[in-house]
Amino acid sequence: MREITEIIIHCSATAEGKDFGAADIDRWHKNRGWSCIGYHFVVRLDGTVEQGRQMRMAGAHCAGHNMCSIGVCYIGGCAADGVTPKDTRTEAQKRALKNIVTVLKACYPNATIHGHREFSAKACPCFDVVDI
Repeated sequence: MREITEIIIHCSATAEGKDFGAADIDRWHKNRGWSCIGYHFVVRLDGTVEQGRQMRMAGAHCAGHNMCSIGVCYIGGCAADGVTPKDTRTEAQKRALKNIVTVLKACYPNATIHGHREFSAKACPCFDVVDI
């Protein structure tokens, strides 16, 4: 069993208001040559939390941190132009992110919460994770 020390929050870098799910991201990641979706959870616009990669598997979402982390991705993160970084979380996504992080912290009490941008030169997740 791998030791989880980080919960890393991501955005899908898709245009605000356009809903996608774990199956879509799974397809995108497979098209990049990956075995499956890199995130463990995906939060849709309506707040539905979908299972991505199996929890027992190391993620494929943050280079250098995959073995010790759980990856959570919300759909959105870009303005309507699909390029400009923006916090596009719906109220339902905000509630769902808070809930999933609360559950994960209960399972992994020593894990710290991070935005992907802490480990990569990206805007992702386009908000400060202390706001969860």
